[in-house]
Amino acid sequence: MSTRIYYRHVARSRAPFELDRFFAALSDRTRLRLLNLMNGQEVCVCYFVEILGQSQPKISRHLAYLRRAGIVSARREGKWMHYGLMPPPHAGAAQILGQTLAALKQEKEMQSDRARLARACCSPRATHLAGAPLPLPSVEDACEACSTA
Repeated sequence: MSTRIYYRHVARSRAPFELDRFFAALSDRTRLRLLNLMNGQEVCVCYFVEILGQSQPKISRHLAYLRRAGIVSARREGKWMHYGLMPPPHAGAAQILGQTLAALKQEKEMQSDRARLARACCSPRATHLAGAPLPLPSVEDACEACSTA
């Protein structure tokens, strides 16, 4: 079974890839939930706050950790920050990330997070999501409302 991963290619930092930092990034439940939500799409930080029910500074710290680990990229669009997966330069780490994302898809909490994201992006009710850009889904993961947006 092949897992397709949507990666947003941006310029990498010049820091060398650190395998220990990569594994440490995968060792936290919140960071795994963030990676799960980014699997197949680029997501604005405001959606992470809504879905995970955690503060924006805490989410931003975890996203910064994932960026330093070399597996997440960021892109600014006006006042909005978008985050997406980025393939690690280490072939073994890239394979592990793919397998991790496939395993996360099987967990009920992760499935619930993705369902909440789909509902939030298609009918944002929270005032802090009003005007927020929709996640940019890959074709296979797009819900009907997002596909026609």
